[in-house]
Amino acid sequence: MSFGDQGMPYGQQPPPYAPYGQQPDPYAQWAAEQERIRRRRRTRRAVAAGTSVVLVAAIAAGVAMYRGGDGDPEAGSPAPTAVSDTPVPTVDATLPSDAPTALPSLLARPVIRPGQAFPEKSVRLKDGSRYTRVDLATTTDCARGMSPQLAELIEQGEPCSRLTAALFTDADRRSQVTVTVLSFARVEDASRVFMMASMDPVTYQVVALDPPPEAGLPTVPPGSAGVFRRVMTVRSVVFASGQWGDGAETEEAAITQQTEGLLSYVNDTVAAYEEGKNV
Repeated sequence: MSFGDQGMPYGQQPPPYAPYGQQPDPYAQWAAEQERIRRRRRTRRAVAAGTSVVLVAAIAAGVAMYRGGDGDPEAGSPAPTAVSDTPVPTVDATLPSDAPTALPSLLARPVIRPGQAFPEKSVRLKDGSRYTRVDLATTTDCARGMSPQLAELIEQGEPCSRLTAALFTDADRRSQVTVTVLSFARVEDASRVFMMASMDPVTYQVVALDPPPEAGLPTVPPGSAGVFRRVMTVRSVVFASGQWGDGAETEEAAITQQTEGLLSYVNDTVAAYEEGKNV
């Protein structure tokens, strides 16, 4: 299991991180923070439609409430802060009063296992495209496969139950798409993660898998452009990140289609299990 560099969204430059042990330039920190705030505004408008399961729609709506200590979360930061040191706000998460009555029985089921989330090594999507799963990794120490900010956010509730990630490549072996299932015992904790990852997908991210040597695929160059998507099921947040293996920033529509297609495929599998349709 090897977690690699997550990359940056298409059209954005990587933040000016300082080498380990060196103090970053204050202006670079300020500029990075301002870009992060602008990115969060754009992301909030663009990713409002994320949950594809009807059962969860009533759960996720209003289940988490942002409580940043500095007022309006879209306001500019009063002090420069490096992206790598982004403060994690307090996010309250509670079940709404109209949560489905079937929810307790669904949550009583075991958390989805790796073989249930990713049952096939060769995948054919509805559009006819084919993909091969070249790696599969799972852990109950979820912090190993995510950003420090996401790990800190999760600490506000109960621990993650399991993180399982799979790496796929297309028939031409050009793309590398990591799909990650992050599962929780409580809906509230999944909702907290889904909300913050939707607002700021770069800060609250899971980490992409590097291809194993036997796969014969290149490691994506650090900082390469990528596509990031996520959905929420009953008790899991499913993340997908897609990049071209050579780090190319061209053909954004193609890598987006592949990323969203694989995300939808895994989401359908996880949702069917968590809704009791796939016992």
